[in-house]
Amino acid sequence: MNLSYHKQIGLTHIQAKEKLRKEGFNSLPSSKSKNFLSIAYGVIIEPKFMLLVACGTLYLFLDNKHEGLMLLGFVFVIMGIEFFQEKKTEKALDALKEMASPRALVIRDRVEIRVAGFEVVTDDIIVLQEGDRVPADASVLQSVNLLVDESLLTGEAVPVRKKDWDEVELKVQPGGDDLTFVYSGSMIVQGNGIACVISISINTEIGEIGKALDDVKEEPTRLKQEMGSLMKKKDCILDMM
Repeated sequence: MNLSYHKQIGLTHIQAKEKLRKEGFNSLPSSKSKNFLSIAYGVIIEPKFMLLVACGTLYLFLDNKHEGLMLLGFVFVIMGIEFFQEKKTEKALDALKEMASPRALVIRDRVEIRVAGFEVVTDDIIVLQEGDRVPADASVLQSVNLLVDESLLTGEAVPVRKKDWDEVELKVQPGGDDLTFVYSGSMIVQGNGIACVISISINTEIGEIGKALDDVKEEPTRLKQEMGSLMKKKDCILDMM
């Protein structure tokens, strides 16, 4: 069974360009990357480092230069290692962001062309082939033995089977066999198909996860809380002296 690609006209290049102007790019917003100073500041204000620097400085005031310099030396080495790890994490996240925007095979003016994933717009007709990563949420128009790995969204390692959209069913959440939708970020592991894009960017299922994660505020660990409390007590004692 062959898919009838030739029957799919798809958007025209003019329509796609206009939609891109109105809808924006098909990419997830990312937090502003940290620069050298912000990373260094975040490392320096860690309570554990501040406490150790204070101890080292106190050694110097007590004329115990050997112990003071040794302690401060170790502290700055550890701070340097943590700074390096922060920078490494930033680079890793940037690399993952690049991977999250794959190139897509779309039909425009009846012709199959490869475009950057962030240029995909709603109503685009996308061609799904084995090994491709789905660039946006879409309804399956035609498929042949289409199996999709949605573990990125559901955590389930077993690929799920897809069927053709009946033009009635509304978009549902991922998970389970015989759904008529494919989702951004999932991987085609078998078969092929064509689908019509219905959601892009933050309106996709993976975009909803991203928005939920943005609302999560990082809570200080118990160690940070205890160290912060200890630092406040130390300041009170120094003030009394």
